[in-house]
Amino acid sequence: MKTLRALAALLSYPTRELVDALPEIRDVIDREAVVPAADRDRIHRLIDDLAAGDLYDRQERYGLLFDRTRSLSLHLFEHVHGESRDRGQAMVDLLKLYEEAGYTPTASELPDFLPLFLEFASTRAPREAVGLVGQPANVIAALRERLAKRQSPYEAVMAALLSISKARLDAKALEALRAEPDPEPDDLAALDAAWIEQEVTFGPGAARDNCPVVRMAERLRVATETNPGVRP
Repeated sequence: MKTLRALAALLSYPTRELVDALPEIRDVIDREAVVPAADRDRIHRLIDDLAAGDLYDRQERYGLLFDRTRSLSLHLFEHVHGESRDRGQAMVDLLKLYEEAGYTPTASELPDFLPLFLEFASTRAPREAVGLVGQPANVIAALRERLAKRQSPYEAVMAALLSISKARLDAKALEALRAEPDPEPDDLAALDAAWIEQEVTFGPGAARDNCPVVRMAERLRVATETNPGVRP
């Protein structure tokens, strides 16, 4: 599904190469038409925004959103494991899954980086790809809400991913994600506090002992599991 690769590109750090590829990205999304028309219109606005704006301004905006603000991190396990040692094992398991599927990710990104994950999903058969995108749907939904609150055009990509996956969201899991600190990028004290917050926990062993290596869904499903002991 080339659309997933196109959406992955739009979530990547803005470079001159990305800007040059925007017409092709637009064409892929329109030609496959797996994204509903309303969501495509918003994707078009993001593409226009990236194409028309000053590249350095767009790069600064990207860094403030996704690199500086933990609640907007594009690393999926950041929202599940935080900095716990479980995250390291989850990374190893996910990387192994990629390799066993014949996919060699770039060495410059961690395996749970959402654009990289979408690149991998784009190499799978359509039904499998849709299922993969649906696994972290609660995290994607939380990211969409936070981007919408900031009136960011990147919200369109999260909306498109949710439309593609047609995943059913878990209200309790989503509420736990909403409870994460969500400071603005210019609030340095709040940002520091958010980065030292204890990781979200979904119950003893939920992310460690009961997750078979061969199934990425078991790792990503942690984001949709609920437990009354979730730390707000």
